[in-house]
Parts: sequence; structure tokens; C-alpha cells
Amino acid sequence: MVNAKLGSQTKKAEYRFINDALVYAYDGIMRIEEREIKKSKFKDITVKELNLVHTIGLHDRKTTSQVAHLLKLSKGTLTANLNTLEKKGYIVRIANQQDHRVINLGLTNKGRLLYRAHEAFHRKMVKAFLSGFDDSNVDLIKEALINLEKFIDKVDSET
Repeated sequence: MVNAKLGSQTKKAEYRFINDALVYAYDGIMRIEEREIKKSKFKDITVKELNLVHTIGLHDRKTTSQVAHLLKLSKGTLTANLNTLEKKGYIVRIANQQDHRVINLGLTNKGRLLYRAHEAFHRKMVKAFLSGFDDSNVDLIKEALINLEKFIDKVDSET
């Protein structure tokens, strides 16, 4: 009985630790990205706009529908954000040659530079996160992150 109670308390402490670590990581990443933007030559962009640039990607030429779906944004909200990024010189809209009703998105030189800087930050972050882990540990971490993604997708689809 005492062992079961201790096990339950340990489990609660582990869950609390993981919860707090996830919250700390999310808040920290957002804080660092905001601070680095303010210090950079990209002062005119928000973290949300940065993530939109990142989603558009370097070479993919995603459609507006694909980007809206990936970011779970309405087409109206996406259009407003794209208009802002286009005015700021980060993105371009490209008419699709096969279907003129479809708009593809691309990054300008300024947008590609921002993307690369953001990608470098993410590479450093992942490298630090995985430091000291062997391949079997990395596989477990990947499984846990896949579970988290599935949870997020499930909750997102319920709303």
C-alpha cells in the first residue's frame, strides 16, 4: 500500500515536471525569438509572421490553401497576414502556371534570409535538446513528440 502511494506520488511529480518543462520551453522559445527579432535587421516582423515565413519555406512554393491548412488559419486571416508580409517585402505571390485560380507562395531574398536565420536558431536548439542522448533515446523522444503532435491535432480538430 505504501509503495503504491509512493509510486502514485512519483508519477504525479514526473507529470508535473514534464508539464512545467513543456510550458517553460514554449515560453522560452517565444521569448528568445521575440528578443532576437528586436535585435536583428528584421525588427518589422512579429513571431507569428516569422512562423508564417517558416511555413512557406525556401523552395516549396506551397499554395495559400496548403499554408492555411498547416497553420490552421482561415483563408481570410491568412490573406491579411500575407498582405502584410508582402508589403514588408518578405513574400511574393506567384500565379500557378497549371491553374490560374491557385496562388503559390514564395520568399523574397529578404524572406529567405529571415528563413535561414530562423532555421539556424532551430538547429542550435535541437542540437542542445538532443545533446548527450544516443540514438535509442532520440527514438523515444521522437515517439513522445509524435504523441504530443497527435494530441494537439486531436484537440485542434475538436474545436
